[in-house]
Amino acid sequence: MLNLDDLAWHRGMGTVLEALDREDFWLRLTRLLADYVHFNSWVALCFRADGPPQVLAEIPQDDGQPDTLFAEYLGGLYQLDPFYIAAIEQRKEGLLRLDEVAAERFRSTEYYHRYFRLNIVEDEVQINCLLEDGRTLCLSLGATQRFSPAAMALLAVLSQWLIPLLKQRWRLECQLKVQPRQAPLPGSPASHFHFPGANLTARELEISQLLLSGYSSKGIAQRLGIATDTVKAHRKHLYSKLGINSQGELFSLFLRDSARQP
Repeated sequence: MLNLDDLAWHRGMGTVLEALDREDFWLRLTRLLADYVHFNSWVALCFRADGPPQVLAEIPQDDGQPDTLFAEYLGGLYQLDPFYIAAIEQRKEGLLRLDEVAAERFRSTEYYHRYFRLNIVEDEVQINCLLEDGRTLCLSLGATQRFSPAAMALLAVLSQWLIPLLKQRWRLECQLKVQPRQAPLPGSPASHFHFPGANLTARELEISQLLLSGYSSKGIAQRLGIATDTVKAHRKHLYSKLGINSQGELFSLFLRDSARQP
């Protein structure tokens, strides 16, 4: 027998379905989710391997102006986002949590302290939908406190409804405002991660991204299948080429160069 919560969910989902082809779809959907799970921010994104994420919708700001922190994310910081990296490398559908995709030292990175902690604060989950062209459609929910086990369990159940719904919305997004694109070329996120003029090798660029994402030398060695001493040697070489001595300086250079990209 259905209880009152079940009836309220079905009624709410009915109103979301009615708005499937309307501009306020994302707002209606997130308002419905907020009745069952507490979160402080949300954004709908499409991840692709050949460029920055495409923003479909985001939580409205109080002043109606674009979120400057999110603009920095789209300008290049997305390349350090654990969810972006996981979407490109692993392509997993369903509910994902920050702890599942973040590197072991993520919370000690400059990216975490200078962007993530200010924008998300504590915890993040994403509902991922794999698209036919190699991209990943994501609904991201951020919170100022960790999602409880009960909230995670409920989101896992609700995601069974949401994944097919989001795929239907994506088809409408393509018809309404998204220009058709060719499937992205295969490759790692490091393929467009660079420091102009530094003459870094592909391996040094790959290691610089992993360092900024929170991986230790041992963690990088395990991911790349090389010795820890080799990682340290690469790090020493890239620091020398860039004229820096710390990961903080590496992050500052990355921010500067990302801001210069068109």
